[in-house]
Amino acid sequence: MDSRIPDFYEETPERRREIITSRCLLSEEDSDALGEGPNSELMDSLSENVIGSISLPLSVATNFVIDGEDVLVPMAVEESSVVAAASYGAKLTRETGGFSTSVSGPYMLGQIQIRDISDPYSAKMRVLERADEIRSMANDQGVLVSHGGGCENVTARVVDTPRGPMVVVHLLVNVQDAMGANAVNTMAEAVAPLVEEETSGEAVLRVLSNLADHRVARARCTVTPDMLEREQSSLAGEEVRDRIVDAWAFAAGDPYRAATHNKGILNGMDALAVATMNDWRAIEAGAHAFAANDGYGPLSTYEIDTEGNLSCSIEVPVQVGTVGGATRSHPTASAAMEILDVESSDELVGIFGAVGLAENIASMRALADEGIQTGHMKLHAKNIARETDAPDELIEEIAARMVAEDDIRAGRARELAEELSQ
Repeated sequence: MDSRIPDFYEETPERRREIITSRCLLSEEDSDALGEGPNSELMDSLSENVIGSISLPLSVATNFVIDGEDVLVPMAVEESSVVAAASYGAKLTRETGGFSTSVSGPYMLGQIQIRDISDPYSAKMRVLERADEIRSMANDQGVLVSHGGGCENVTARVVDTPRGPMVVVHLLVNVQDAMGANAVNTMAEAVAPLVEEETSGEAVLRVLSNLADHRVARARCTVTPDMLEREQSSLAGEEVRDRIVDAWAFAAGDPYRAATHNKGILNGMDALAVATMNDWRAIEAGAHAFAANDGYGPLSTYEIDTEGNLSCSIEVPVQVGTVGGATRSHPTASAAMEILDVESSDELVGIFGAVGLAENIASMRALADEGIQTGHMKLHAKNIARETDAPDELIEEIAARMVAEDDIRAGRARELAEELSQ
């Protein structure tokens, strides 16, 4: 099989699919599966070399109260426990008012890297002397200024690198309701010649940074000890609370634990990003870089307040938009945005913070008591049961029997399906 396919990008999705079917010796069933899905013209406009589409379940997480308002949260993810955890975490906070959020603002950073400078520290000062001119030139690009945004500040740093010192110029850009990558990149490229002129160096990279530490979501909530109790557990709510705080302390002291702690937060945030066609990859990059600012640690914090409640908070950069990209051009993403009913990117950023914290609370509560696998295996058992092609009315019973027997496997599911169908 030869992976070289000249002018493949110029073909239609249908023709590309025929080529791939032939080259990869796909079955008719597999070929037809690639052709299933929504409008191929839309898909072709969103990516390169499109041959089809792949669907994810679009779910809605319930129980959220955010800044005093009930919110339904669309989530696109293949793992059902993610949606269940977000809904459960939000439920734990309802009696104490839900989540309170704040946002640092819709700011993104653009970077211009300048190399081959003989006097980097003086060059930095010369750049700062022309900051107003650089900012004005940046604001001549695009339409951000007419929408109330634009470049608001210009700074410069000398960065020591393995290739010697370099001057790096930062553009702080108010991107309003956009994610902002295209606007910021355009500005950085436009001002690079002026920066080169002033530094007598060469501009290499001119691009935004995904360490969006000027676009931070903050969310907090309180959970009472009684909400942490479960009938199936012998642990009192206070004991579960204390175990959660100790689990957080473990993450604060150990990057191996912190990575998984933060992955739990991003489970929820990524699913919301995919549902709204925002860039989950940028969110992941920014979140992990932010967590590593002072040695890698957890993005959320758990404490005990003066009334004995679990006090939960999170700070995480969130680079998302309500306009641009596929957020409004993709009909399902547009519908997901309508479910959220947000009026600005700042409001959406706050929701992302609340969803990440809710997801983390549910995970921490499970880890501190019955263990993470109990809930996961219940959902896994349902998936195994469905694979037997048993009648829908038997799926729950098959799954429950397998969990009770601690024997969750396809063979046992088929045995139960046959037994219960008689």
